[in-house]
Amino acid sequence: MTDSVLGQCGLFEEIQLGNERYNMFTKCDSTKTATLVLRGGAAQYLEETHRSLNDAIMIVRRAIKSHAVVAGGGAIEMELSRYLREYLRNIPGKIQLVINGFAKALETIPRTLSENSGLDSTDILNKLRQKHSQGGEEGIWYGVNVLEGNIDDLMKKFVWEPELVRINVM
Repeated sequence: MTDSVLGQCGLFEEIQLGNERYNMFTKCDSTKTATLVLRGGAAQYLEETHRSLNDAIMIVRRAIKSHAVVAGGGAIEMELSRYLREYLRNIPGKIQLVINGFAKALETIPRTLSENSGLDSTDILNKLRQKHSQGGEEGIWYGVNVLEGNIDDLMKKFVWEPELVRINVM
């Protein structure tokens, strides 16, 4: 081991995790890499943890590359739904039904988020529609806050998604 590598790290130690022993360099402030040790009771848990970590790392990577984020929690879908419902008032004929159907389909994301987190999805969607209908910058970033069980300005709560991801989803 060269002195330059040891000089960059604050500590070298041997750590025991379960029955395994690992040699680790820690407190390496100037490095640009990290090692994650994944452990679990069964292979399926490890595989799921690995997939989840990979997804999270790729989302952060994409957010850094795109330089633009939007609020998560279905905020964008609710705002698009509101916009389309306003827009369809100016369109005559059966095309209104198509646009209205798409606007309703966009609300599937916040509905599913609320149902999966044990919230009353009808109540949550009504609150979101009301907040988004106020217009302006006040309600644009409101979405489902699954941690607190209500709706919230998720841009202020730091629940963000890369803009590119949302564009690709659309």
